[in-house]
Amino acid sequence: MIRSTVSAFSVPSQEERKSFISLEKTPAVHAAVLASLACMNTVRIGGATAKTGALSFPFTVAAWNLERCLFPEEAAAKLRTTEAPLVLLSEMDYGMARTEQRDPTAVIAGELAMNYAHGVEFLELSLGSEIERSYCRDDFNEKGFHGNALMASVALTDAFLFRLPGEAVWFNDDNEQPRVGDRCAVGAIVETEAGPFVAVSVHLESVATAAYRERQTAALIDAVEAFAPGLPILIGGDLNTGNHTGGDFSTDTLFAMAESRGFECHGGPLDQTSTRPSLITRFPDRAMKLDWFLSRGLKISESHLVSSLNEDGKPLSDHDMIVCTIEGFVA
Repeated sequence: MIRSTVSAFSVPSQEERKSFISLEKTPAVHAAVLASLACMNTVRIGGATAKTGALSFPFTVAAWNLERCLFPEEAAAKLRTTEAPLVLLSEMDYGMARTEQRDPTAVIAGELAMNYAHGVEFLELSLGSEIERSYCRDDFNEKGFHGNALMASVALTDAFLFRLPGEAVWFNDDNEQPRVGDRCAVGAIVETEAGPFVAVSVHLESVATAAYRERQTAALIDAVEAFAPGLPILIGGDLNTGNHTGGDFSTDTLFAMAESRGFECHGGPLDQTSTRPSLITRFPDRAMKLDWFLSRGLKISESHLVSSLNEDGKPLSDHDMIVCTIEGFVA
């Protein structure tokens, strides 16, 4: 569990990032590079930091994989329609050419007048896929960061980054998107009028088996339990369920494991998928149910999906947003 917070990430130089591409691609080398980078071992805190107070039940939570976040202002407008005071985001670029070198996390938090905690999942060593490169005006990334964020209309306290156990699957010479890093979760304690709970934004590995994602989920639960013993927990995000089978989420064993540890799983209607073709992911037959909430100690009255299409029918992401309503704590 990484607890060190900063107001700005330390940015590796262009020369340092280029040097990583020629390194031997082994787990040991990757672990050494990961440990050496301050940006991968801190949580960035920002936003409307003067906000305090506590959330009142019932309230809405939104979780959304924004697929790099090409359109932060439009994404913020879509989030605003949910009236969610707590937002969990994944696949958030920062200083990437494909998203105009912008800081979408700060933009969305500013639009919604929220605090945020942001963690770097990957240090990107390329401009991205062939499609993503078509969006680049620059031939370099100013920062090369890509990660997850947690936002709230109240204070986020004791923010943390947890790097999920992984096998450095993106640190190799055969990938058109070479990266330093593994999947991660970003969390914090959020106050309600009835007391605190832990909120966590997570993104599990897509290039993996069901057993791999179950290990990641179990490790996250272990870490959160040790971090805040006895507190209610809400975990939400892109769990990549069914990615190893082409879409059958029921084959992911993480659900049974989480339920055995007292968690409930919420994904909206089970027959409704959460992915769609987008400007980056142009696969008309790609329809999977990847996005979920896992809760313990919280009463969730309902969950549903919100389309990622804007008013003109443009997809803001290849994922629809998942939303749930929290009524209170479980007695």
